[in-house]
Amino acid sequence: MAKKILEVKGLRKEFHVGDITVRALRGIDLTIEQGEFVAIMGTSGSGKSTMLNILGCLDKPTAGEYWLDGIAVAGLSKNELASLRNKKLGFVFQSYNLLPRTSAIENVELPLFYNPEIKAKERREIAMQALESVGLADRMHHTPNQLSGGQQQRVAIARSLVNDPVVIFADEATGNLDTRTSYEVMSLFQELNAKGKTIVFVTHEPDIARFTTRNVVFRDGHIIKEQMVDPRGNARELLNNMPINTDYE
Repeated sequence: MAKKILEVKGLRKEFHVGDITVRALRGIDLTIEQGEFVAIMGTSGSGKSTMLNILGCLDKPTAGEYWLDGIAVAGLSKNELASLRNKKLGFVFQSYNLLPRTSAIENVELPLFYNPEIKAKERREIAMQALESVGLADRMHHTPNQLSGGQQQRVAIARSLVNDPVVIFADEATGNLDTRTSYEVMSLFQELNAKGKTIVFVTHEPDIARFTTRNVVFRDGHIIKEQMVDPRGNARELLNNMPINTDYE
């Protein structure tokens, strides 16, 4: 039996705006197992971003239960949530979230500064290995403004890997990229997934979601559809038939 990495039951999230109650999530049940590559889909206001914030321990639900790698999240304090995020989760965002005056390798090292068990030399070695794994060994001393958008996102992916997370959360991670560069990034995510990484990818783009292994579609705070994805959606194969993007290179 596959190991459950994320499990939620009866998850609800309400926001109060004056006298109005906004029900962003309305009783969500969802399980994600180790090694899955899941796309959470939906239009703006569907609840997908709220769901990601709760799964990523960035927000708390109004009601319901959530287990992350077997840990009951609901009763944890802010400090415990922060520790859980740092040890178990990796994040990749649409806007990269890199420090602008800091080199690629220093950006990748950042999550490791919160782990007192890792010394400076080991921290640098782990960061170098992560950059090598995303094809940026020759860019480790470049700052973000010296990198293309695709390269910046690869730095962000490397940063998400350094603490060896049980799951990587990607929030519209191709939203700022052109088509070819988006496929390059999705090819990298597919390679990571093939090596066993569990990935949850929020997107509103069906052509990006096809590169995952399961699509979960949200509307008005409900899951309205779940489906397995045809494994023929291989980003690397599509790239071979596209013109070279010189900006990415």
